[in-house]
Amino acid sequence: MTDVEQRYTDGEETPLGGYAALATTFATGAAVFAATAWRRGVRLPETVPAWDVALLGTATFKASRLLTKDKVTSFLRAPFTSREGQGNANEVMDAGRGTGLRRAVGDLISCPFCTSAWVAGGLVGTYAVAPRAGRLLCAGLSAVVLSDWLQYAWSLTAQKAEE
Repeated sequence: MTDVEQRYTDGEETPLGGYAALATTFATGAAVFAATAWRRGVRLPETVPAWDVALLGTATFKASRLLTKDKVTSFLRAPFTSREGQGNANEVMDAGRGTGLRRAVGDLISCPFCTSAWVAGGLVGTYAVAPRAGRLLCAGLSAVVLSDWLQYAWSLTAQKAEE
């Protein structure tokens, strides 16, 4: 552990170097996307309508939860995380494991708030380059959110009816 990490974390292991590598990767990806779009003459929208922002936000929420909490995507997280327990609604609770970059990736992919910036970057990039495809993808993920709400409402209604 470096002196900076020691002073920052008060002895707790925090993979600052791994976090820096991930932040650099994200920034580099955004810069490469912007440069590629510019070189190819992609015309970015001057404004993004509020409806599209809501659609992008809802899709980002759902994709982030699917990647970080869903049992079916555990295979993506398994090399970097360990199972801590069960969450609500059949979700799982994972935590980063290992050290350095491995731990940093584990922390990233087990946190829906952390992952949402990466997901939003991908969805916004898709929206910028191919707005119709971006909207369709976001509409599909948003439909899953609506379905989830209906599942919860149905379960709650069934529980109340049985009481």
